[in-house]
Amino acid sequence: MESGEDYSLFETRKDKGRHIRRIYAISLFVAICFIWAYRLSHIPAYGKWAWLGLFAAELWSGFYWLFGQALRWNMLFRKTFINRLSERYENSLPRVDMFVFTADPIIEPPMMVINTVLSVMAYDYPAEKLSVYLSDDAGSDITFYALLEASTFAKHWVPFCKRFKVEPRSPAAYFNTLVSTNSHDHNHAKDLDAIKKLYVDMKRRIEDAVKLGGVPSEARSKHNGFSQWDSYYSRHDHDTILQILLHERNPHNSKDVDGFVLPTLVYMAREKRPQYHHNYKAGAINSLLRVSSRISNAKIILIIDCDMYSNHSQSVRDALCFFMDEEKGQEIAFVQFPQNFENLGKNDLYGNAISATVEVELHGADGYGGPLFIGTCCFHRRDALCGKKFNCQYKNEWNDENEKEVVKANLHELEVESKALASCSYEENTLWGKEIGAIYGCLVEDVITGLWIHSQGWKSIYYNPPRKAFFGIAPTNLLHTLVQQKRWGEGDFQILFTEYSPTWYGEGKINLGLLMGYWRFNYSATTCLPILYYSFIPSLYLLKAIPLWFIPFAYVILGESSSTLIEGLISGGTIKGWWNDLRMWLYIRTSAYLFALIDIVWKFFGRSYSSFAVTTKIVEDDDVSQRYKNEVMEFGTSSPFFTVLATLALLHLFCLLATIKELVLCKVALTGEKMALQVLLCGFLVLINFPIYQGLFLRKDKGRLPSSHTIKSTTLALSACIFFKIWN
Repeated sequence: MESGEDYSLFETRKDKGRHIRRIYAISLFVAICFIWAYRLSHIPAYGKWAWLGLFAAELWSGFYWLFGQALRWNMLFRKTFINRLSERYENSLPRVDMFVFTADPIIEPPMMVINTVLSVMAYDYPAEKLSVYLSDDAGSDITFYALLEASTFAKHWVPFCKRFKVEPRSPAAYFNTLVSTNSHDHNHAKDLDAIKKLYVDMKRRIEDAVKLGGVPSEARSKHNGFSQWDSYYSRHDHDTILQILLHERNPHNSKDVDGFVLPTLVYMAREKRPQYHHNYKAGAINSLLRVSSRISNAKIILIIDCDMYSNHSQSVRDALCFFMDEEKGQEIAFVQFPQNFENLGKNDLYGNAISATVEVELHGADGYGGPLFIGTCCFHRRDALCGKKFNCQYKNEWNDENEKEVVKANLHELEVESKALASCSYEENTLWGKEIGAIYGCLVEDVITGLWIHSQGWKSIYYNPPRKAFFGIAPTNLLHTLVQQKRWGEGDFQILFTEYSPTWYGEGKINLGLLMGYWRFNYSATTCLPILYYSFIPSLYLLKAIPLWFIPFAYVILGESSSTLIEGLISGGTIKGWWNDLRMWLYIRTSAYLFALIDIVWKFFGRSYSSFAVTTKIVEDDDVSQRYKNEVMEFGTSSPFFTVLATLALLHLFCLLATIKELVLCKVALTGEKMALQVLLCGFLVLINFPIYQGLFLRKDKGRLPSSHTIKSTTLALSACIFFKIWN
């Protein structure tokens, strides 16, 4: 009998620096308490309300900081043992269903979609136990055409990957790596030339169809699947479109060039009708849960967005090391991998790497029973996702004989039966979206679904492997990043006003540390209020030479800044990248979260309804792409986000210049360290906003801020300064 350590399929270790983190956190909390006490005991006669406003901002910021520290208190790190999994279970590995989601063929180009599909079809895993489902919420015949082309190309690509142990297994990503790779294997070089030619030809056909805006008539005539678009009216009004492109019951069409069976491949565009709310991605997940239960019914499900291709062929086995572990596997509902992005610059201009979340906070949530479900790159247990509650008697049953019903219908009958499961009316008077499947009623269906699963007694795992499991495309301009952050902030805050709010739904059901972790994300939008207050009041009070701070403020500011710098450097970042993260931290909280909060307030009055926005994944403009590579911030359009950011930046600049003038003319003196700290903060804000000043006054390219923004923001900032100067 193996020892406990040797027997486990995965290893868990604690954060080596946890004691240092905890001492630092305690010292910083003491300083925060001094700040609170100072505010209450030194209320001035002049500016009392501004002083109390600062106290309110600091009080809430302090509590919110505590939520973040909970995710740094008990970090866990995991390691898997794939060789042990293979030794014990290679002949009884479970089936795995992989759900790929796309919603717009313009924003999410078909070539990107099929590269993701091909990457997961080529996993190092028994092909007969893999099923890939593409959910196309746009119902695009071009996306279907691309998938049809991919099903043919897969007959060559999948055996090529397995023959030469290719990494990564997205064709586009793999061919890009070959620039610096020379092969000395004659067979590999020969096969590589052939496979590249097949890929280039496929890419040309698909991109020609995209340019034409439709599928060529010749291609339509060769496949009867296109007949399903005969009843198509629009992307919001059409029947269920479902086509099984590859399946083991059609061995002639579903084998690769080496004669081995390929993974099952299914296209689905669920029924859409104007009178039915389709519940965005959550609705698509639930439709695929039902359809896949009829076709393959795997016990493990991978949920992945179309822009996150697989970068490691062993990821399925990594996930199974957790699910199939004999001691702890039965309590695990999902295994969350991090999102990583291949198009990030060295210094991550827009902070899209979200390194604090990926490298720290999700590890911290793992220490309390599991990370949040972030909507993609996640392997789920079907039982947990479909509403089954965990209890101590639950056992893993990986017997393949019991995993899938034997369906006697032929493929055509199977398609017809499965279509009904994706109809608009199927969920009426059912518990789908409430107690079964992904939860409805929130922009961030992933977070609320993960909370619901945790509340059913399940745990989850965060696995951040040495070789990144998934790579995607991050937004490449400022507006897209802010729009994405607005949706996340708004959706997280919405959860607090649903029946699934962690405040009452998770109470007593999940660990307090994990509860605080959920609050850390739920209340993120509210941080716009203290940050905005801090952005206005200290700078404006410089105009009247009124000090607002003392030494503990400096310790908190420097302590928190240095800790984020250290975390960033440990995670492989740079000092300039840390500076960019600070800037984006400020921009997100003073614009994206502000509009998220405004949208939620208006929604309470029935004046606004939030909608899911898909972020553009591909840069088409060469000038925009070049500016992104050169780390030049992209504005280029009018937006309320930019109006707020530019107004704040100019206000800081005007206040600092006015203060420097007064100092030079000796009309005002710095009152000790209190006023000096205030000037330094204003100077810091001016320095960090330099890209905005460039966009307003110095740049001439198309990525600059429009002239209308310059006039508007200058007028607003000057008006605020003048009004405050003459007020009272």
